[in-house]
Amino acid sequence: MKILTVVGARPQFIKAATLSRVIESMSDVEEIIVHTGQHFDKNMSDVFFDEMRIPRPDYNLAIASLSHGAMTGRMLEALENIIRDEQPDWVLVYGDTNSTLAGALAASKLRVKVAHVEAGLRSFNMNMPEEQNRILTDRISTVLFCPTQTAVSNLNDEGYDKFDIDIVNVGDVMFDAANFYSSYAKKPVWFDQFDLPEHFALATIHRAENTDNPARLNEIVRSLNEVHKTTPVILPLHPRTRHKLEELNIGLNVHVVDPVGYLEMVFLLQNCRMVLSDSGGVQKEAYFFKKSCLILREETEWMELVKCGANHIVGADYQRILEKFVSLSAHGVFDSMFYGEGDAAEKIVKWLKVGA
Repeated sequence: MKILTVVGARPQFIKAATLSRVIESMSDVEEIIVHTGQHFDKNMSDVFFDEMRIPRPDYNLAIASLSHGAMTGRMLEALENIIRDEQPDWVLVYGDTNSTLAGALAASKLRVKVAHVEAGLRSFNMNMPEEQNRILTDRISTVLFCPTQTAVSNLNDEGYDKFDIDIVNVGDVMFDAANFYSSYAKKPVWFDQFDLPEHFALATIHRAENTDNPARLNEIVRSLNEVHKTTPVILPLHPRTRHKLEELNIGLNVHVVDPVGYLEMVFLLQNCRMVLSDSGGVQKEAYFFKKSCLILREETEWMELVKCGANHIVGADYQRILEKFVSLSAHGVFDSMFYGEGDAAEKIVKWLKVGA
């Protein structure tokens, strides 16, 4: 069996690595990895692949810094050629990026089976490009590998149980990754210089709905500055966010650092008191490491974490953020196993072998 895996960003490589480790142990499965280059990352050097124990891509398309339409179109053209040449049994895509949609479209039009990992997620905000990519990819896939029962329910509510598509709850590959990489956590070189107390807060801001809205961005920054007065805040600052802050002359008074690698992020998650983030991935990873997260958005794809009391939607509201930060215990509710048992990758590969 031959699997062609399409990835376009560092988080997707980390997710794909969980399957690659399973595939490497199987003599009858071959994997071809295509990196579209969607998210250019200067840190994706040989050191990144060595530290993360990730196979290097067989193809690197270097398609980046374009509009959504141009990027997806160029990816679609390139991927069609690769799929024709490689003749895979499956094309495997992850998540909700333009690379995800391009890979699914290219395979579907060539009548190659599509497997979508992290299927069924919904924010119910159609203004988000990610939401559009999720829905379209789900609809043209052959099998939908869902991370949670909530994702399965979303698909059934939309009538997917009546389509000729297999829906399988395998658990979350990022839970696999968190379990594997937790023992490889890496303390950032700058960490000790801040002389932090026992607990600190970890924050991330990068979503366009916050960075492109001056009022929302100002409220979030004002909140972080206030939290920092009593609990030190570490903020790995996304380049786009940094640019917007400079453009709007919004001042940060927290511990600002450059973006961190995944192993450094694992260290910060292991050692922080609480997380404040607009990232879908980070709010879930906070749960993996038993830390509550204040969600700096008006909705989330991971509603099970809100319902169980681990995470809290606070939007970009200064008062809501501060009140919840003050009132929330350092320890949320982390007993429920929403994301499987850390064997999602193994379940996916076994299912693909049977369905090939």
